[in-house]
Amino acid sequence: MSEPLIRLRGITKTYGQGAVAFQALKGVDLDIEEGDFVAIMGPSGSGKSTAMNTLGCLDVPTSGDYLFRGIAVQKLTRDQRARLRRKFLGFVFQGFNLLARTTALENVELPLLYRGEPAAARHAQARDALASVGLAGWEHHTPAELSGGQQQRVAIARAIVTNPQVLLADEPTGNLDSQRSIEIMQLLWRLNTEQGITVLMVTHEPDMAAFARRVVRFVDGRVESDRRNPHPAGLATAVAEGSA
Repeated sequence: MSEPLIRLRGITKTYGQGAVAFQALKGVDLDIEEGDFVAIMGPSGSGKSTAMNTLGCLDVPTSGDYLFRGIAVQKLTRDQRARLRRKFLGFVFQGFNLLARTTALENVELPLLYRGEPAAARHAQARDALASVGLAGWEHHTPAELSGGQQQRVAIARAIVTNPQVLLADEPTGNLDSQRSIEIMQLLWRLNTEQGITVLMVTHEPDMAAFARRVVRFVDGRVESDRRNPHPAGLATAVAEGSA
């Protein structure tokens, strides 16, 4: 069998020292296969956000092994981890994190600007990314001119414009109403199934976790359960009600 895309073995994370030390992760073992869609759940303080930060190379474990495509991430320098993030990972946050005074197109172009891509290439790739999330024709609207669901679509377009292998979504529907939440989950489902992007999502909402192929639950810094979902949200609501 081939190695998983991501492998965590014995991962611990301790904040502080001595009497005030807090162990957020207590020996986590977790494999993520390429093309999977994993929902990470758990109560406040369970370690799920710390695990996500570790997976996203935003934090380093205190001990244990984190392998990404066989590379020992915990042994990389800060700059090497930053390059890994830019090349392989995309991020979506609950608060959208869009620049308020710039257009949807300019927001999506930002990762490409940091890469030094020429303007023509940036424009073309950003337009394609916006079209892929259903926002063709909205390129020149600012966030104030977009609904919450549209803003999150812009944020997802920004996350995928660099063609990442892994999309890490932290409570991506937390600021949305139920209908917009379902639309965003159906979008993440399509990105996973049609583009093969591995999706790792932190959520506290069972209805949103139901869209994942797999649900991992954290309790007290450990993986309490790891189960497969045989029918992810009715196969993403029959692929958005018959679009397939």
